[in-house]
Amino acid sequence: MTRNKLTIYIFIALIAGILAGYIYNITVINPYNQKMAVADAAVKKADLQLLTIKDTASASYQSLKTYRTAQVKVRKENDTLREDKLEGFSILSDIFLRLIKMIVAPLVFTTLVVGVAKVGDIKAVGRIGGKTMLWFVSATLVSLLLGMLLVNFFRPGETMHLTLPDSHLGTDIKKTALSLRDFVSHVFPKSFIEAMANNEILQIVVFSLFFGVATAAIGEQGQIVIKAMDAIAHVILKVTGYVMQLAPLAVFGAITAIVAKQGLGILSTYAIFIGEFYFSLLVLWLIIVLAGFAVLKGRAFRLVNNIKDAMLIAFSTSTSEAAYPRVLMELERFGCNNKIVSFVLPLGYSFNLDGSMMYMTFASLFLAQSYGIHLSFQQQLSMLLILMLTSKGVAGVPRASLVVIAGTIAMFNIPEAGLTLLIGIDPLLDMGRSATNVLGNAMATAVVSKWEGELKPMND
Repeated sequence: MTRNKLTIYIFIALIAGILAGYIYNITVINPYNQKMAVADAAVKKADLQLLTIKDTASASYQSLKTYRTAQVKVRKENDTLREDKLEGFSILSDIFLRLIKMIVAPLVFTTLVVGVAKVGDIKAVGRIGGKTMLWFVSATLVSLLLGMLLVNFFRPGETMHLTLPDSHLGTDIKKTALSLRDFVSHVFPKSFIEAMANNEILQIVVFSLFFGVATAAIGEQGQIVIKAMDAIAHVILKVTGYVMQLAPLAVFGAITAIVAKQGLGILSTYAIFIGEFYFSLLVLWLIIVLAGFAVLKGRAFRLVNNIKDAMLIAFSTSTSEAAYPRVLMELERFGCNNKIVSFVLPLGYSFNLDGSMMYMTFASLFLAQSYGIHLSFQQQLSMLLILMLTSKGVAGVPRASLVVIAGTIAMFNIPEAGLTLLIGIDPLLDMGRSATNVLGNAMATAVVSKWEGELKPMND
């Protein structure tokens, strides 16, 4: 399947998924959604009534508690039934994502070892690493700052007019705290096998750096290892080619499941917030491309064209990890030296998630606005810096952005219960974030290649 054909098939699958999801939502899923909505309303009403009753031993209090439990059970049962009805569609994307995850860890390890070993000199590794981190830190700060500025300009939360909830109300999202011990344990592996099994990209990168430098240091014997790793990397890239044939099916399954579950109604309810967030992402895209243009000139636009199908895959599956093997191939085809690509790209998946960064300040301040909580410019800046630190290395965690937001908003007395506003639309927002992460990492890799004088003419 050629590159252009794959892009067309993915786009067709995207449109077909939206249509199929809409029809399936109306014909099959809607009754379950309605029952869940009724049960939700009943639970909220019961919660308010329970707060007014002072005597917790009274018969009315106990009967309300029993009624609330029954409604929670109804909601859970219908949620399970809804998931069962969507199983056929979600399996399509699950198979694809599992196959991609099967590829990512060995691909990162083999390509990075070859890349570092070919660089050879520790000084060169440090120089490339320094340039890479300079771009990553700058891009992170710009993304966070842009999110802060645009959410203050649009002020989407002010239309929500939420009252502050009672302190006992919360969500099931685990908060992440700023802990140096946690960060260190997330970066340095205690077992390479465990890091590979859990797809901990950052830990694999650390081990690969040591392994690559040591391979280069042993001289002639190391050449055997480099050749073997290079051959394995090419085998895995061949496997990637086979797996990518399934991308349109995965896109169809993922989009159908999201639209069928949420319905198109959620778009109208949150239209302003979603529209403003996607506009902000487009502004970020423009900044990333212009920054790339400053270094790469006209080739920056060619790069965007080359990675469009990888971005479509990330958009449709809501994970930038799904696009990793494809981006790696496209960057080498673009003319980037494989030693730079295999060094910069894996680091980017832990340190350079531009779309996720912008979402974190955008969403955190949206929640503050929703509750009418005023945060001064100094408080917003400190939130930005906290997010910059707490967000590093959590890329592999499901709903990673929500986990980080949950930990951060607690420090500014923003109610955690507000996250329920975001949970419903998070898959829709995650699609845009993931595509942006792919663009940011691809551009960073191409720029570092150019800085190092390792950008060759394109291989068509």
